[in-house]
Formats: sequence, structure tokens, C-alpha cells
Amino acid sequence: MKRADLIRLLLLAAIWGASFLFIRIAAPAFGSSALMCVRVVIAALFLFAVMQLFGKNRLQTTDAWHYLLLGGVNSALPFVLYAYASHWLSASILAVLNATAPMWGLLIGVVVFRQRVPFKSVLGLALGVVGVGVLVGFDPLLMQPGSGLAVAAGAAAACCYGIATHYTKRAKQRQAFDNAHGSMWAAAIWLAPFALMNWPATMPALDMWLAVTLLAVLCTSIAYLLYFRLLSDIGPTNSLTVTFLIPVFGVFWGHTLLGEVIGWHTVIGVVCVLCGTSLVTGFSVTSLWQQKRENLAK
Repeated sequence: MKRADLIRLLLLAAIWGASFLFIRIAAPAFGSSALMCVRVVIAALFLFAVMQLFGKNRLQTTDAWHYLLLGGVNSALPFVLYAYASHWLSASILAVLNATAPMWGLLIGVVVFRQRVPFKSVLGLALGVVGVGVLVGFDPLLMQPGSGLAVAAGAAAACCYGIATHYTKRAKQRQAFDNAHGSMWAAAIWLAPFALMNWPATMPALDMWLAVTLLAVLCTSIAYLLYFRLLSDIGPTNSLTVTFLIPVFGVFWGHTLLGEVIGWHTVIGVVCVLCGTSLVTGFSVTSLWQQKRENLAK
């Protein structure tokens, strides 16, 4: 992996880890649906500007149903679920719950599509469940009323990403930029009615608008562009390492900027989830190093 690619990978993980920080800051002021509607509208406008500037393909109306489905499952629904959960859960817990998406993908593949999986993947799934249990079972925040439903919402959001992964694998292949651009507009369509019905009575302060703008431009639009560049340059296997780095940055940002406590349960929970995800996805540092050596030998 080149130094520039490594920098992009770390930057992407830091940005996506920070997304939960911005959600926690802005959700109380906007509410879940309004916050995420503003997020996807700003992100869609930013990607539209990128399309115009760099001559990307325009969206095809024949793909409207595809974008509506993808935007609903991969953006609108999980975004709102995370925003709802952020009223009770810390940025650290949200980031770790997000890292369980590959495990949900495995579970859906087994239950729905009858896929055969190796024993290590099953072990990884079990380890991930233990990690989440340790993380949320010993966190003081989860003693308050409503926190159990918030955990379920965060887990459901990660499950949405697992569903979206299976859908995109089986759907007609489209350009990655088109999927990102189209799904943002589609998510805006899904969320607009709920945002209008639940728009805050008091206009959010300027710093709240700054938080949602950073969430949209930095953590959504620019993050997508970085991710697509990584997929092109280093491939999906190496890009998968971002899954392991996001919880680390999520915990770091939460502790540094929001004063969230890092307890023993946080460390053990994060380690279990990351190890479980590694087993489910088949990623390991050894395999990554072996692949690098093979590439150098060619």
C-alpha cells in the first residue's frame, strides 16, 4: 500500500468515525428526521456540483427505482436510526455498532440466501455478539430509560447496511459515483415528508448548522469520494481495513471532544467486535502482508 493510500485510509476512518460525533451534537437541536434530511440534501447538492465540475455521468431516470431502494435502505433508514439512537448512546457505542454491519451481512446470507459459511465466520459472529453485549451491558448510559430501544435502533441501522450489501451485489452494476449521487437524492425524497412534519419549532443555532454541514459535506460526500478512490487504487480487500479503524476513531473523538468515558468494557467490547469482524470478513494483517508481497513479486 502506497503512503498516499495509507493516508487516505486513515483520513477516511477518521472522518467516518467523526460522523457519530456530529450526529450526537446536532440531533437534539434538529431531531432525527430533519437532521438527516438536511444531511442528505446538502450531500446530494455537493455531489451534483462534483458531477458538473468533473463531467460525471448524469443520473438516468430508468434507474429511479434502484436509487429509491438503495437510498432508502442504505442511507435514509440507517441515518435516522443512528440519529435516534444518538439521544441515548455515546459516539463510541454508535461507532462499534456500525462495525457489526459485516456480521449482519453474514447472518442475512445464511438465513435468507442459504449461503454456506466456514466455522471461523460463525465464531466471528458469536464473538461480535459477545463484544456488543459487553460494550452495552456495562455502560452506565444504558441504565437510563429508552436506552435498550436505542441499542436496537443502532443494531438495526447496521443491519440495513448488510441488506444493502446483498442488494447491490445482485442488482445491475452501476458506477459507484452514480450510486452515491442517486441514493442521496432518493434518501432526500424519503426523508422530506418526515422532516417537514417534525421540523424543530425553534430554528437551530448556527453551530448546529455547522455540525450538520460538516456531517453532510465531510462525512458523507467527501468520505464517499475517498472511499471510491481507495476501491479503485487498492481494491476492496485492502479498503475493508476502514471497518476496523472507524470504531477506534469513534472512541477517540468521543473521548477527546465530548468527554465520553473509556472504561474496561469499552476496550473489551471494541476488541471483540473488531476480532469478530475480522473472522467474518476473512481479513487479517498476515493475509494483507502476503498479498502485498505477491504484488511486489509480479
